[in-house]
Amino acid sequence: MGLACGPAQADRRVALVIGNSAYKSAPKLGNPANDATLVGGMFKKAGFDSVDVRLDLSASEMRRMLREFAGRSRDADMAVIYYAGHGIELDGTNYLIPTDATLETDGDVLDETIPVERALFAVEPAKQLRLIILDACRDNPFSKTMKRTLASRAIGRGLAKVEPTSPNTMIAFAAKAGSTASDGDSRNSPFATALVEHLPKPGLDLRKAFGFVRDDVLKATGYKQEPYVYGSLGGDDVPLVVRPAATGPQANPQEAIRRDYELALQLATRDGWEAFLAQYPDGFYANLAKGQLNKIGAEETRASAEQKAKAAEQEKTRLVAERAQKAEQEKAAAAAKAAEEARIAAEKQKQIEQAKAEAAERQRKAAEAAAAKALAEKQAAEKAKAELAAKQAAEKAEQAAKPAADRQMPEADQKVAALAPAPTSTLSAADLAKSVQTELRRVGCLSGGADGDWSAAAQRSLTLFNKYAGTQLDVKLASVDALDALKAKPGRVCPLVCNFGFKADGDQCVKITCRAGYRVGDDNECEKIQEKKPVAREESIRRDQGRREAESATPKSQASGQIICNSAGCRPVAKGCRLGLVPNANASVKITGEVCN
Repeated sequence: MGLACGPAQADRRVALVIGNSAYKSAPKLGNPANDATLVGGMFKKAGFDSVDVRLDLSASEMRRMLREFAGRSRDADMAVIYYAGHGIELDGTNYLIPTDATLETDGDVLDETIPVERALFAVEPAKQLRLIILDACRDNPFSKTMKRTLASRAIGRGLAKVEPTSPNTMIAFAAKAGSTASDGDSRNSPFATALVEHLPKPGLDLRKAFGFVRDDVLKATGYKQEPYVYGSLGGDDVPLVVRPAATGPQANPQEAIRRDYELALQLATRDGWEAFLAQYPDGFYANLAKGQLNKIGAEETRASAEQKAKAAEQEKTRLVAERAQKAEQEKAAAAAKAAEEARIAAEKQKQIEQAKAEAAERQRKAAEAAAAKALAEKQAAEKAKAELAAKQAAEKAEQAAKPAADRQMPEADQKVAALAPAPTSTLSAADLAKSVQTELRRVGCLSGGADGDWSAAAQRSLTLFNKYAGTQLDVKLASVDALDALKAKPGRVCPLVCNFGFKADGDQCVKITCRAGYRVGDDNECEKIQEKKPVAREESIRRDQGRREAESATPKSQASGQIICNSAGCRPVAKGCRLGLVPNANASVKITGEVCN
């Protein structure tokens, strides 16, 4: 690129250019040496009075170069230092790394590197402009292996922000503080390429020039690297190369447009460019202004899209969080419902178990009561048995005390059939038999009277009771068990059986009365009298007469079913008679015999 250089400049300008590529303890950098050579050539073509280009300096060499450059700055109006290589930020302070640095620990930074303040000290004597350009924001390999002596010590990424304290001082970073710079894919870095493109333009203010550098680097790196300038200058334009004075008598007609363009460029806003285009709608600068507007529009579109994407991501995150919260709430609600159902089920189970326990307790009490009752009954029965045994023993003793003659009985009188064993009740055998007969009559199983004689008829009556009551009582004797079983029945047990021509009416048999023209049939029901042939009339009359006689006849007394035994043998008791106590021959003792009325 050719630079238009006019007559010798009145201001003295000096520059120190350092490029460190060949590091001994880190991989070699390809671009810094090339960038230093390129930038140094730019300063020389721009007409700088002194340009010192140094490559791959050690720590001692860098200190010496800065010390010598400080001496040259005392007589200069403009002093510029350009550094390309590795840099590091430690606890907010920036350091330039020489090629012989090892930086094994963070403490070595203070001994083996050069602080940026040392470079500021070197340019400070200049009278008008002090400029430091640092292309040292590369990804630092030393920070990855360096040991920390303090865990709280911070080693930043890139370089830290710097605010110069001296007036008319500018520090330009290849990348904004806290970010790293790219070497690019070509021989020179994007930052160095943009510098040599814009800094030497005659009359171009440094602030505008670095603005153009920023735009070019952003485009070249896909908006990943943004150069940044710290410090401030006065209101006048401060170009690196002064524009040559006009040689002709006529002024440049585009000068006013250029000044307005540069003013709009400083503003760098949509309103500024629109105002410029309203004033100058056509021409070279108008086209440039339209390009700037397009650039602003593209940046606004990008920022809007980025903001929308960020808002969409935030909304997505919010929705995910809400769904997660809703899922947690539903899960908690389901858990609460399950717990409540479990509680209800447990309560029901508790009630069931409690009811079972209460039922078991009632059964236990009932069993204990039944056992107590059974024990009491057993004790009462044993007591009654003991009393009966005592009574029988007393009777035997009384019998034994009587004269032997009174106790002797004829053999024939002693052979009486015993119908039942000795009763176990306190009642006599006759009274017990009478009580059983009375109950048999009450339940409809005995039609005869209750005379205390346990006859065959009484036995048949008890057999009928067993049949219809479903019991298995011994019918051969009148027992206490039979009496208790009969008393347990509240009403009739045996059905009422009536003779032919009679029907049951409650507990009685009443005669069946048929209306005129009807008679009692073979099925004991009234049926219509059929007309019969005359030859059979006499036979029918006899049959009807016999039936009427049978119906009107009173029941005949039957044998009692009892048996009496004596010396002559055993025989049934005569009709109309029964067993009873009768006096014997000497009338002193009563024996069992026939009693006839």
